Amino acid sequence: MQNILLFIGIGIIAILCICTLAFMYSINTRVREMTRTLTHQYNLIVKIQSVLKNKSATNAVAENAEMIYQDLLQNLIPIMAAIDVMPRNTAEHPLWRALGGIMDEYAKNPFALEKLRRCIKLDSEVARSIDNYMNRADSFLHHITTTDPDGILAATFTDGLLGQSLTFFTQAKQLAAQTTE
Repeated sequence: MQNILLFIGIGIIAILCICTLAFMYSINTRVREMTRTLTHQYNLIVKIQSVLKNKSATNAVAENAEMIYQDLLQNLIPIMAAIDVMPRNTAEHPLWRALGGIMDEYAKNPFALEKLRRCIKLDSEVARSIDNYMNRADSFLHHITTTDPDGILAATFTDGLLGQSLTFFTQAKQLAAQTTE
């Protein structure tokens, strides 16, 4: 009888050990799932925070856009006067009208690049205005590129008149630096 009780006791202890191991495995699995879920949620929160910071920075740029546009426009005025270009006659913002006028003139008359090259070479005011414009426009594009997570706004500016004007002015500066006149 003692042997039977011993076997029953050992059996109960074995069953309890197996149940305890199964319970611990179940708890361990749940803890791993919760850890995975919490890690995923933490990563989402970090991503949301980053997007909100970027949107906040982009909104700050949008709020200050008029000051940025006016600064760029102030540097374009002496350039336009030097190469004798009029702004577009549209209802756009004056900056876009000025850039459109310059790019339209270049599209109609490629000699505008040569005209600008000469002005850069001979007129330090035009050269300084070109440098100021390029530095400010480039920093503006850089800021938008870093704060625009999906790149739509940055692509609009880079592929638009701002990016085209930077390319045009860069070509003129390079030609002015290469030639001796």
